[in-house]
Formats: sequence, structure tokens, C-alpha cells
Amino acid sequence: MFLDALLLLSDAQAVTTDAVSTNTIDLGAANRKIGTGKPLVVLLAIDVAADITTGDETYAFEVIQSAAANLSSPDVLVRRVIVAADLKAGRTQTVGIPIGTPTKQYLGMNYDTGGTTPTITVTAAVVPQEFVAQQDYYPGVF
Repeated sequence: MFLDALLLLSDAQAVTTDAVSTNTIDLGAANRKIGTGKPLVVLLAIDVAADITTGDETYAFEVIQSAAANLSSPDVLVRRVIVAADLKAGRTQTVGIPIGTPTKQYLGMNYDTGGTTPTITVTAAVVPQEFVAQQDYYPGVF
């Protein structure tokens, strides 16, 4: 699958604590209801597996919107908790974007981690849900 650079929220972003995506999508000043008609998801491609060293690490992924480009004071559109066992390198997960949202100018991701040593490296991009069904992802290690 090809990913559009303008829809890329994180590009092999190393997450060791709560963080927002390094990139945002500017939806413009009007008509922001992306996904009305075709469902969209944030595709999470795991580049480096989630750390589960102490067994108390938690990982939650939130699609957020904000009026600010740096995603300050965000509204959470959807939150998905994924168990660390499902966050192995080379796997993909999705977080759906609710139809009819967002309503603010900027769209991004929030990575909510917990526990003693949470660490994961993830690539995240907005794609149509129908693109996800038959795709494969290979981490950037050749």
C-alpha cells in the first residue's frame, strides 16, 4: 500500500511517554467532515514492537482534533486500547474515524502510554477503511 505523505501523522515515531503525533493534517477552514461517504481509519503500522518488559505497560491510541496546529487542547474523537501482545513489529492495527467528524481544523493522534517502561515505534496514516482489508506492512528493515 502506498501512503500519501500529506496524510501521514507519524513516520516511525518512537513513543516512550504520552505524546501527540509529529505531524498534523490541516483540514482547512470549512467543510471538515472527512469520511462522510467513505469510512476512514488511522492505520497504525508497528515499526518496533511494544515493550512488555515489566508486564504493566499499557498502550492507547486516540484520534484527536484541535483548533491549534500543535494539537494543544485536543478533543478525543475515538480511543482504542490495544494489548501489547498485538503490537508486534510488522503488524498493523486501525482506529476508526467517526463519520461526520472532525469539526476542528487539525487532525492528529495521541499516544497514551502507561506502566514502567512503555516504548513503541509506530507509523500512522489516514486511509480509507477499504484499503486496509488486503494490505501487508513490512517494517523499514531490509
